[in-house]
Amino acid sequence: MTSRGFDPPRKCPGSGDNPSVPVNWPLATDHYPLLMGTRRKSREMALQMLFQSDMGKQDAEQVRRTFWTEHASTSAEVRGFADDLFRVATDRVAEIDGLIERHAEHWRMERMAAVDRNLLRAAVAEMMAYPDTPRAVVINEALEIARKFSSPESVHFVNGVLDSVGKELAGSPQ
Repeated sequence: MTSRGFDPPRKCPGSGDNPSVPVNWPLATDHYPLLMGTRRKSREMALQMLFQSDMGKQDAEQVRRTFWTEHASTSAEVRGFADDLFRVATDRVAEIDGLIERHAEHWRMERMAAVDRNLLRAAVAEMMAYPDTPRAVVINEALEIARKFSSPESVHFVNGVLDSVGKELAGSPQ
């Protein structure tokens, strides 16, 4: 660490002195996925399961079985929260979809992009199942996931819908 408080960039393995190779690429041993928050990883996995269920027309149990077979090394904490979000989103899908459609003016669920539709479902499920999690946290997490998996326009759409749904849920008993 330097006196300025950060590590200097390091060379990419095997780059020698070649200046055309970026010097700050992460090494395979850096385990960057471990740095991602547990909840963020869970939210992303819940989105992936919802997407699989939606696009593959698979029931929840089939999705769980195939998804967790593919992600067997996932920690129990990440898996538990992802499963909770997926369960609430699938168990209460009619209620969640109704809320989303009421607040997504002029949009029907089937016309929304699949990633956006399922990201909204996951976030609304979290608002419903975990009312102690601040609404702003749920929305911001959904926006970060939208930036990663969807289009730039989707970020604004997701923000508007979730803000409106969140306000309605905040005014209703859980």
